[in-house]
Amino acid sequence: MDGALALPDAWSVVVLCVAALAAGWVDAVSGGGGLLQLPALLLAVPGASPVQALATNKLSSLLGTSSAAATYAQRAHADVRTALPMAVAACVGAATGALTASHVPAAAFRPVIVGLLVVVWVWTLLTPAMGQAQNLRWAGRRRHYVLAVGAGLAIGFYDGVLGPGTGSFLLIVLVAGLGYSFLNGSATAKFVNLGTNLAALLVFTATGSVLWALGLLMGLCNVVGATIGARMAVRRGSGFVRAVFLVVVGALIARLAWSVVAG
Repeated sequence: MDGALALPDAWSVVVLCVAALAAGWVDAVSGGGGLLQLPALLLAVPGASPVQALATNKLSSLLGTSSAAATYAQRAHADVRTALPMAVAACVGAATGALTASHVPAAAFRPVIVGLLVVVWVWTLLTPAMGQAQNLRWAGRRRHYVLAVGAGLAIGFYDGVLGPGTGSFLLIVLVAGLGYSFLNGSATAKFVNLGTNLAALLVFTATGSVLWALGLLMGLCNVVGATIGARMAVRRGSGFVRAVFLVVVGALIARLAWSVVAG
């Protein structure tokens, strides 16, 4: 399908590369880079179908997330023991959500998601101590992993049906639910994101939906942004990740609320 669709003009490619770089930075710090990258693809490549835009976004995001995960692995504590079962569950949830998406209108989920995000945003804003220091709940116990796997299934399902803000949902579950610091929660979330992005990309590849040339070019820019973002997060700590998280979730609330109002 890549061969059936020509690359956009040079100016549009530049815009997409800038969007991918910014998306990589946002994703690496707090999640939510799709808020920048996916709309840019839909606007700059009008000849592409929504599925092609989603597929190409996943390719670019996978490359950036891999870079961020590698950077965090060297400089911060990513809890792989929690991330791996959570990632497997998220992949199952995402596959189920993708299969369900054609039968359940995404518009039905948006009011509920907006409400949940508002609660999360207000709670994070009014609880400045949350996530500043790590205080794991039920570490090493079954309850810890049950919550991680359950959240992975639910968030993966959401990713398959709707998608925006999946990384931010993962981060808040790890911080507020399991007691990770914002920094270590973000590092752990990257490994979960790797699994969901890879699973989605495999599906999109099988259906011939990926625009490979454009996706790889954007992916290189996403890698640069992700590397810079992960290094900044490690250097500046949990307070910085929390601040970016509040900005990104606020933007996500505005976007989804507008889609609800606009119908």
